[in-house]
Amino acid sequence: MKLNITCIPGDGIGPEIIAEAKKALDAVAEKYGHDVQYTDILMGGASIDVHGVPLTDEAVETAKSADAVLMGSIGGDTTTSPWYKLPPNLRPEAGLLAIRKALNLFANLRPAVLYGELAQACPLKQEISGNGFDMLIMRELTGGLYFGERKTVEENGVRKALDTLTYDENEIRRIAVKGFDIARKRRKKVTSVDKANVLDSSRLWRAVVEEVAKDYPDVMLEHMLVDNCAMQLVKDPAQFDVILTENMFGDILSDEASMVTGSIGMLASASLNDTKFGLYEPSHGSAPDIAGKDLANPIATILSASMMLRYSFDLDREADAIDGAVKQVLQDGYRTGDIMSEGCEKVGCKRMGDLIVERIK
Repeated sequence: MKLNITCIPGDGIGPEIIAEAKKALDAVAEKYGHDVQYTDILMGGASIDVHGVPLTDEAVETAKSADAVLMGSIGGDTTTSPWYKLPPNLRPEAGLLAIRKALNLFANLRPAVLYGELAQACPLKQEISGNGFDMLIMRELTGGLYFGERKTVEENGVRKALDTLTYDENEIRRIAVKGFDIARKRRKKVTSVDKANVLDSSRLWRAVVEEVAKDYPDVMLEHMLVDNCAMQLVKDPAQFDVILTENMFGDILSDEASMVTGSIGMLASASLNDTKFGLYEPSHGSAPDIAGKDLANPIATILSASMMLRYSFDLDREADAIDGAVKQVLQDGYRTGDIMSEGCEKVGCKRMGDLIVERIK
């Protein structure tokens, strides 16, 4: 298969971690007989330095012409970088918002995985974290409270603010279909999270999710109120497979889930549209303080490349090869500085990438 991938190295450690992800993809392509074609584009501070804007129209068109986009990291030091003296619409992160909108990326996938080998990094008690857990939070990304009508007014001398939470059934249905499709690639369980005991939007959410579930008799569906879900994430995280939820709830729950793993340097993410197209990126930031020092952890980006193979190209075997290689490297005791523990061997960004490639081959 020919894989046409647009890469956005970005800023900070972005170029370093993208280089290691490319190495992993090349190793998979060589092993399984695929042809990978990369086209790099500028975004964020790197684009500002060259073009004066965080994202050009030409870069967007290049991304649209690809099968998928793999991104490193965007942004810099907000206190010292000249990028942050620019108006908000010209700062690095504006490019990320713009490309999400241009590519209609409405479904955000945030895995939260605790590897048994990294159990000591988990802030939960051993009897709760057990042998690890593997969940995926599917968050609706372009609707709900963050995109509803908002205003601040003064009435009778009193300031009042209004934010509107709105979803229509089509917005709910398309994210639910994504959630059930992905559950079929995992352990076939969907936990739909809402606040249906209070909110009309959540009652519609629950009704539409139940309609979609009828087309997936092989996938188990359960409903959970968001406050209970927040509690269950720290009480029994291993119970979850795919958590399907709306924008604001997903924003909060995905951050909670990432902290439960204890290591953001290990966490991949993806944002999908209504086709197989997606943008894949690590959950962590650009870490400008360690950029260019061969200290970054490339695993989150490499696992994002694995997600790309699985969800944009339906190459589950190839994705499993990357996931298995990462797990084997951890079992063999290799660690970058952010996940280092006693008795392990500390390695840099490039060496970690090489170790994973060796195990893929």
